[in-house]
Amino acid sequence: MLKSDNLVSNRQYLVARSFAWFMLLVLGVRYFQIQIIEHEIYRLKSNTNRIRKVNKNAPRGLILDRDGEILVDNYPVYVLTAIPGEMEDKGNQFKLIADYIESDSSIIHSSYEKYYRGRFIPTRLAKDMNFLQLGNLEENKLNLEGVYYDQIPERFFPNGVRAPHLFGYVKEIDRSIRKNLKNKDAYELGDLVGWSGLEKQYETFLMGQRGTSFYEVNASGREVGAASELDDTRPIPGSNIRTTIDLQLQLFCEDIMNDKKGVILVGDPSSGGVLAATSAPDYSPDFFTGLITKSNWEDMSTNPDKPLINRYIQGTYIPGSIVKMITQAALLKQDKFDKNKKYNCPGFYQFGDRIFGCWINEGHGDLNLVEAMSVSCDVYFYKTVTQLTLENLHDTFIQFGFGSKTNIDIPNEANGLVPDKNYMSKRYGKYGWSRGVLLNLAIGQGELLVTPIQILNYINLISTKGSSPSSHFVFVDNLPQNVKPELSSEIWNNMHNGLRSAIISSNGTGKKSDPKFNNFLVYGKTGTAENPHGENHAWFVGWADYNDEKYSIVVLLENAGSGGAVAAPLAKKVFEKIIENSRFASR
Repeated sequence: MLKSDNLVSNRQYLVARSFAWFMLLVLGVRYFQIQIIEHEIYRLKSNTNRIRKVNKNAPRGLILDRDGEILVDNYPVYVLTAIPGEMEDKGNQFKLIADYIESDSSIIHSSYEKYYRGRFIPTRLAKDMNFLQLGNLEENKLNLEGVYYDQIPERFFPNGVRAPHLFGYVKEIDRSIRKNLKNKDAYELGDLVGWSGLEKQYETFLMGQRGTSFYEVNASGREVGAASELDDTRPIPGSNIRTTIDLQLQLFCEDIMNDKKGVILVGDPSSGGVLAATSAPDYSPDFFTGLITKSNWEDMSTNPDKPLINRYIQGTYIPGSIVKMITQAALLKQDKFDKNKKYNCPGFYQFGDRIFGCWINEGHGDLNLVEAMSVSCDVYFYKTVTQLTLENLHDTFIQFGFGSKTNIDIPNEANGLVPDKNYMSKRYGKYGWSRGVLLNLAIGQGELLVTPIQILNYINLISTKGSSPSSHFVFVDNLPQNVKPELSSEIWNNMHNGLRSAIISSNGTGKKSDPKFNNFLVYGKTGTAENPHGENHAWFVGWADYNDEKYSIVVLLENAGSGGAVAAPLAKKVFEKIIENSRFASR
């Protein structure tokens, strides 16, 4: 027998054997690490491949009126989803789906791109499916592998209240939205998030907790049944919020503002609660819940009447005579000012080389302070405001909350503007303006800008002599601290006397606001504010004492003319509704 010489040395043999044993040891250690130490990690990974987790949207909390009536509810709608890993030919599938639901395949593809998260995670294709569309899909489901439909809750408005600026709206989270959320880990694609109004302000209360269902899938990713070893969790609905809104009064205010531009706010000065809030024109509150076409969005966003703007917190307006109470308060704080002294109004006032006219050309004759408030005489304030400085007047406006947000509980409130020396010098130059600005500011004209919600807070403060809480839309335990003007009882009483005189005097500018009902005492002020962009804006602000309660009101009608002629009668209608609504008496 032939034998070959053993050419491997003993040393090489030992090295090879040691290496083999070392590799076996490494494999054993790694096996121990995977099977024992990291068993749970790989078990979860295995389950991830074997088990599909499907999220269930939680119904959002309801939005209620002050008496518990539902203003914003949830309604189940059908959505179409797909498992990308189960779809063999996406382009063809999208075309088939589009044919079955009578849609455009490009819209379905766009939705797929927005909501795609992974091959085996449900991706939304379409929403708001009706039963006819579902029937077509069900009849052709053999042609639509990996395509499913499910129910999700969507907002609807059962009692006919529009109030889109108050309620706001929700958005479905796609990848671009989720990327910009501060608390993005709390949301997944397809979840709803409050995007404006109360929906946004109280998102943490309304959002609820999503539920989950678990399904076992095969190697191809297809569902084969429920995963029995894991328990499904039911969605937990969000918390309800109870607003200060009165349903019937809100509906009434929306009705009388139909075909008008402006604002009506009704408040409860004692609590700061807003009873009704209307910004007109508005839009259907479900405008943002369904699919918005490009043409629909362009029509809405380019509408010259600007229905998307929430006028009562975002609109900034020249107030006109409705802020003469600020000038009145500033004057009464001066020790040398005599409220009983009469000044003559010939219909104009010359200041330097400028002529400042009164709103009535023939003039008002001789007037003291209360009489001037009653007939809203401009010349009286032109003559008396010269006893003040711009700082005096500016500071009094600030004490009533003008020039800053009221911290009302819906987002995107505007600040308004109260000009001071620094502002005027920056805008016009140090020598580009004069003390004539003081005359304009005294009657609410010039650079002064206010929001209607600031005006509501202002009239609430006057009616309660400085003690009204902050204005708000939702009953909460802790309200933001409101401003508190420090005025003497004598000054407050004089302001009340002037506003009452404007209603009951034969020449009072606000007399058309009075329903003349027993024990219903109206206090108010009209305003006709010059508008540099068109016709004058008409204002009425005031309140009524009735059955030991107070009801404040702000009426603003854009480009409507005289406050006394058009805004005051609208306020009267609201007061009559308050009288008619017996629930207010026991509120």
